[in-house]
Amino acid sequence: MREVMTKSMARNIFYGGSLFFIVIFIGLSIHSHYYIVTTSTDRAGLTDNVAAGKHLWEKHGCVNCHTILGEGAYFAPELANVMTRWGVNDDPEGAYEALKSWMQAMPTGIEGRRQMPSFKLTDEEYRQLADFLLWTNRIRAQDWPPNDAG
Repeated sequence: MREVMTKSMARNIFYGGSLFFIVIFIGLSIHSHYYIVTTSTDRAGLTDNVAAGKHLWEKHGCVNCHTILGEGAYFAPELANVMTRWGVNDDPEGAYEALKSWMQAMPTGIEGRRQMPSFKLTDEEYRQLADFLLWTNRIRAQDWPPNDAG
């Protein structure tokens, strides 16, 4: 091989390397899209109630205290697996009752303890929020949160 690289050699290396990495990028993009769409999210379970629950989550700023799937503030517990922790992940009516009783018991008024505000939700809103949390509980989050306590 020659010690000096010519312009045509440099150009060929540049174009060849660029083409190689573009092909790799496109392949990985297709793979990640396939992986996310087919394995990660429960699209079939995405109902109107789940979407309404997500809107309630956003409207009341739950993310300002809680995390969900690792996103949000770390003031209050992670809620991606809350239905599993409560033991109601296969029972929509039990999830509704558990969430409603938990939220209606807040704030507890215990001095020095973190307090969840009272949002005064309707029964339908509790049901929607419970459906949203049940849906997020079914997302395959690759072992997140790292422990059962959230």
